[in-house]
Order: sequence, then C-alpha cells, then structure tokens
Amino acid sequence: MTPAHSESETEKPPLEREPGDTPETGASVIARHAKLAPPGPGVYRMLDQDGQVLYVGKARHLRKRVQSYARGTGHNNRIARMIADTAAMEFVTTKTEMEALLLEANLIKRLKPRYNVVLRDDKSFPFILIARDHPMPQILKHRGARNRKGDYFGPFASAGAVGRTINTLQRAFLLRSCSDGYYEARTRPCLLYQIKRCSAPCTGEISAEDYGALLDEALSFLRGESDEVKHRLRALMEEASESQDYERAAGFRDRLTALSHIQSHQGINPHTVKDADVFAAYQQAGQTCVQVFFFRAGNNWGNRAYFPRADKALTVEEVLEAFIAQFYDDKPAPRHILLSHEIAGQSLLADALELKAGHKVEVLTPQRGEKRELVEHVRTNAQEALGRRLAEHASQRAIYTRLAELLELEEMPERIEVYDNSHISGTNPVGAMIVAGPDGFQKAQYRKFNMKGEDLTPGDDYGMMRQMLTRRFSRLLKERENDEEDNWSMPDLVLIDGGPGQLSAAHDVLEELGLTDISLAAVAKGPDRNAGRERIYRKGKDPLMLEPRDPVLYCIQTLRDEAHRFAIGAHRTRRKKGLTASPLDEVPGIGPTRKRALLRHFGSAKAVSRAGITDLESVGGISAQMAKTIYDFFHERG
Repeated sequence: MTPAHSESETEKPPLEREPGDTPETGASVIARHAKLAPPGPGVYRMLDQDGQVLYVGKARHLRKRVQSYARGTGHNNRIARMIADTAAMEFVTTKTEMEALLLEANLIKRLKPRYNVVLRDDKSFPFILIARDHPMPQILKHRGARNRKGDYFGPFASAGAVGRTINTLQRAFLLRSCSDGYYEARTRPCLLYQIKRCSAPCTGEISAEDYGALLDEALSFLRGESDEVKHRLRALMEEASESQDYERAAGFRDRLTALSHIQSHQGINPHTVKDADVFAAYQQAGQTCVQVFFFRAGNNWGNRAYFPRADKALTVEEVLEAFIAQFYDDKPAPRHILLSHEIAGQSLLADALELKAGHKVEVLTPQRGEKRELVEHVRTNAQEALGRRLAEHASQRAIYTRLAELLELEEMPERIEVYDNSHISGTNPVGAMIVAGPDGFQKAQYRKFNMKGEDLTPGDDYGMMRQMLTRRFSRLLKERENDEEDNWSMPDLVLIDGGPGQLSAAHDVLEELGLTDISLAAVAKGPDRNAGRERIYRKGKDPLMLEPRDPVLYCIQTLRDEAHRFAIGAHRTRRKKGLTASPLDEVPGIGPTRKRALLRHFGSAKAVSRAGITDLESVGGISAQMAKTIYDFFHERG
C-alpha cells in the first residue's frame, strides 16, 4: 500500500539579491520558511545554496519542527552545521505521520542527503517465486519488481541460498523449474525427471490434479506448515509400505529426507521464531554495522551485514531507527521484527510498516528468553563484521593513499573509474565502466556501452574508447547543465586498460570536453602479458613500473581484472542475444507474449513469415490490424 500525500510544495520566499551575491544561509532563512510551513504532518527538505538536498526529515507538525530549527540554539554540532548550510526548504504534506515516515525513507534512499543516515544497498534480495501464469506453475529464483503473477517467498540473503533451497524443494515436491518455452517444446521427459527432480507435467507423466496436490504441499511448507506436510508424507509412506508398494514408499522417503535436509542445514533454528527479521547494531570507531538475519517458515534464510553512512555523532539507536525505515522501503515486512536496541519511534514504525504491508507487524526488543539469545547472537555477528571491515578499510585506505602519491594526485581518490572494451574480431563490441573506492567496488554504478555507429571501424580499440568516454562524460556535463540529479559523480581518477594509444584517445576526449582536471592513467600488460610487469602510462610522464609484490600494483591489477570481467560478461550477453535473435523481435508491436503465441502456433519464425493474414488472425492475441502489420513487415522485406 502506497501512502497518499500531497505534492503541493510551498514556494520558497524570494531572496532579493544582486547578481553575483552569495545566497543567504542559516537560521534566518529557516525562520522565513517556518512562517510558510504547513501546520500538519509531512516531510521537509533542507537545501544548500547549490540546490543540493542536505537533509530529509518527517514531522507530526511541520511548522513547529521548522520553528525549532529557526531558534538556532540548543543544537549539537551536526545540526548546527546543517542549519548553517541551509539556503532553502521544501515541504510535502501527508495525511498521517505514518505516511510521512514512509515518504521520508523513500526520499532518503533516492536523494542520499549529506546529514541523513543513508542505507547503502547495491543489490536486491532474491526471492523464490511460484509462477501462476501457466496451467502448470513453475518454481524459480526471482529478483526485482514483483509484478509477475504468483506466490513470492523471501527474502533470501544470497542467490546461493535460493538455489540450494529450490534444488531441495524440487527433490521434495517435484515441481518444474524450466521456462514456458522449454516446457512447450518437450516431447519426452528431460533429465530432471530421470534424476527425480521433476514430475514431468510437460509430457503428461503426472496429471494436472496430482501436480496441483504437489504444488499445495510446497506452498504449505514454504508458509511454515512443515510439520503438517512431513506428517502427511510419513503417513503416505507407511501406507504404501503396508500395501507392499515399496517403490512408491521409497519415493515418499526421499521426499521426507529432502525436507529434513532443508531444516538441518540452517545453522540456527529457534523454535519460537517462525516469521521474523532480526536486526542488531554495533558501533565502533565512528562506524556502525547493522546485521540482519532472515527467518521464514521457521527456517533461517541467511543473513547480511550493512554499513550505513551516518554522522559519527549519531547514537546506535538513531542509526538503527533510520536504517530500518529505509530497509523496508522496497521490501515486504514480516510479521515480527526483533531489535537489539529500543528505538524512539518503535510504535510509529510498526504502524507505518503495517500500513504498507497490509498485515499486522510487531516491532519488539526482547529482554529475555530464546528471542533475546537470538538477538545477542546477531549482535555478535555485527561486532565481528565491523571488526573485519575496520581492519580491511584501514589497509585499503593506506593503499589508496600510496596510489595517490605514485600517480601524483592531490589527495586520495574516493572514486576511481576503470574502462575496458570487449569484442571478437570487431563483432558485438561492448565497452564497460566499473567504479571503485576505498570501500570497495560500487557495483550499482557499473555501466556498459553497446558500441554503435557507421564511423566505428570493426576492431578499432581506440575508436571504441573515444566513443565510450565521449558518451559517459557528455552525459555527465549535460546533467550538470540541466541541474539534474547526478547519478554518475565526477571521478577522481580514470584508469584505462591499454597502452599509450588508448591513453592518448582518452586524453583527447577529456580535453575536447574541457575536463582537463580529471587525472588519467593507462595500465598496459607487460611483455607476454605477464602479470606483475605492467606499465602505468600518464600523459607527458615516463612509464611507471612497480615491484611485482607491491600492494598498489595488486590493487591496480584487481581493478583492471574486474573491468575486464565485466566487459567480457557484457560482450557474451550481447553475443548470445544476437545468436538467439528472431526476426519477430523487429516487428513493431510484437512483445514476448505475442512472440510466444506465434511460435507456439506456427513452430518457427520462418513459418510466421510465410503465413497469410487469415492464418495470423487465427492466433490468440493477434488482431486483424496486428496480423496485417506482421504480414506487411515480412512482405516488404521480401
């Protein structure tokens, strides 16, 4: 359920100043906005003189909250700095404080304000999906928007955990995992049927009624009714054994073994926690780690550690409160949420999550019993994860500091962009950009560039590099000119996989765009492509060679290899797509559903191209107009 809110934002009071004057900032600006602030609940944004969002907050009474900032006294150093930087404010009203909380979390994740606690999460959680858009439902791993018809179970902490669970569920319930296209093309059972991982509904080895019974058992197990399912299977096994149908009894035995396997490999399985997320936070050296454990249907579905960006002055309770609200911005909340620390807005958070999820959500801080022991276990994991991160972070920053010294940078690079390209004899050329910093690879910032243009000579590495960098930095400049949100920040260092030729091409592009202040270097493989003998090229300077065991060299190799891996993966994906491309993909108005219906009816794209208008109209989902469009497309092409 999405909270309803008013998008009518109050206009900023006019600031009368001469051209060239510095905009006014501080408590006096906030005081003027306080007079125009709505009296009800809502969300406010503080902006600096460049229009960048400094802080996003919610309030039960916006005017009173803004007036508290306008007083300008009694604030800690963090709030005082924020007030001093504020040049304007914006407001969005909501119907309730709960809706304001949900909107605040959404805006913080999207805008990433400087003074807020920001959840840094670069990947979505995987789910198990029982797809219901086919007569014989399919079980599969799913990421992203949950817009496909079916039942979703999760989240799981990793794709590996999903894969293992699906494999075991296939053994226990014999559900199909193949795609609809593969299913429709089968004339005999596949290998999964032979190894007892599927009941082969594709070839009629099982009736629709019996397959539905297996599906119901799987759904019951995933919803937490594991004991009931195991009891039924045990009864059926004993019944088959008594009637001397030992093969059937062995089948039930194997399914029971698979279900027991799921529950025996979870690490920790509390008896009193069936459907819950457990959050524990630990703070040290100005950093906070939030460890999350996921429990669904009485099973542990993994854990993940987070290190949110937060001001060092914030307490662990404040970080945890802000973190949880953002965490559930794009995820379904379970019925129970267990916390290591009592937070100020605990009841409000529960009400907001309940409003969004559509079911009762309980937020607890256990004080005793098994739940408290579980929270302490999660807290220990948070402490250990933070300790490892602090140790790694210290060594990584030291390496980046020395890298800056070697490349004569003014300061340690916070954002490094590495570029590489991949192709086979000039076919399916793809460029790739990866982003890294002292905190590791920023995979959400990775980008691929499908090379195009008649002026690009096949196999021209220099031309590919020029096109890739031109597209990347032209877009950045355009975003800045249009005052748009900058998703691709300016890099402190650009590394090119290549030698002097690639470096010269990159230098020409940056010089042409007026970005001469960006540091640029190229990493060339050594003789015979030996690792450890790389040369680092910079414009107007002698090549730099580092000792084979130098940690900085290893860091550069890691960056280059990651760019190479990403480029090759993107190239393979594009090449595979080209190999499996169909002429139907080029027909206007033909999407996956119509394409599937046409291929199912005619058997091949070639047969579709030969079909008459009347034959095309007989296909479900193909109107008379669409049939004419398809016919004209292939007719015009000859």
